[in-house]
Amino acid sequence: MAKLAQAERKILQAFLKITYDTRYVSLPTSQNRLWTLSVDHKGNESKEKKVPLVMVHGMGGGIGLWAQNLGPLSENRPLYAFDVLGFGRSSRPQFSTKPDIAENQFVESIEEWRKTMDIDKMILLGHSLGAYISGAYSLKYPDRVKHLVLVDAWGFPEKPPEDQQRRVPMWIKAIATVIKPFNPLAVLRVAGPFGPGLVRRFRPDLQDKFADTLEDDTIFDYIYHCNAQTPSGETAFKTLNTSFGWAKNPMIHRIPDLQKEIPVTLVYGSKSWVDNSTGYHIKYLRNESFVEVAVVRGAGHHVYADKPDPFNKLVLRICDAVDNNTNPKPLKFRESFKASNESPAHTSKTISESKSTKSLVVEDTPDNEDKENVPTQVL
Repeated sequence: MAKLAQAERKILQAFLKITYDTRYVSLPTSQNRLWTLSVDHKGNESKEKKVPLVMVHGMGGGIGLWAQNLGPLSENRPLYAFDVLGFGRSSRPQFSTKPDIAENQFVESIEEWRKTMDIDKMILLGHSLGAYISGAYSLKYPDRVKHLVLVDAWGFPEKPPEDQQRRVPMWIKAIATVIKPFNPLAVLRVAGPFGPGLVRRFRPDLQDKFADTLEDDTIFDYIYHCNAQTPSGETAFKTLNTSFGWAKNPMIHRIPDLQKEIPVTLVYGSKSWVDNSTGYHIKYLRNESFVEVAVVRGAGHHVYADKPDPFNKLVLRICDAVDNNTNPKPLKFRESFKASNESPAHTSKTISESKSTKSLVVEDTPDNEDKENVPTQVL
């Protein structure tokens, strides 16, 4: 845990030029603790009174991965990010082996945390597994959510019939069968001191996301030490999913029951393995509510780290709308680079609306590349 704390501290100090606080928040009912980063703006009444932004990371992550977003997103409002129960520096309890109960353990940890932090209402933003948990929380505690932001959400679509799935090679199926009894990140723990090198070898892109500020291997150390401890949340994730990462209780069947007054924004990376068609399905299912689908050009699954500037701009737009007690205003149509037949390189950092998809397209890079050729629904 000491090495994890050291790596986290180095990341936060490198990126955050604001006053922030990190501490354990005890959950009185469960006796667990959530490691929490807070930007409170104490003494600044105009900022203190704004609806806070609460950020929930994904599988195997921690608050350090939000490093490029925490400063810009907290400039004018309180912001809180915590290591999800069972991950990072938070408590690592034993989760139920029943999916619905394990899911509820995540949800109740957020509610206990919210009560302890004395937060009335919040803009709730979750990434990947964190988006799934945030969706489940919003279904159970809708009065606490002013706007739900789902970033490259895991666990929403239903597993398609076998004949409609992409054909998976037999060797991959064989490996999946062998490793099925183990937790997803067991290989990192088996690797021991070689773990950071293993992360570096298989995910060299992680360093690229933070390279402008971190030139060493700190990010690899952070990811490794986030996941080198006793598996807990990781085990719960395994309980929640079935073969090849499909959720056992997909959120698509439940999201129509979300209180219709809660606005929802779904954010996807244009090169992510997550299929953004689910966002349009949700828009159809909640046709009497505000649902916005935004695609960040050139970003993969870790949208917030791949393209932090347009991602931050998009989230700030949502926050400003909440401040005005409204939904984000529709933007003027401007044909996006991909939707047009024009070929000039487009590098302006803008938010546009695609005529072809009626969804927001957040751009800051030429996008003449196809989506990465990665099987969908493999976390």
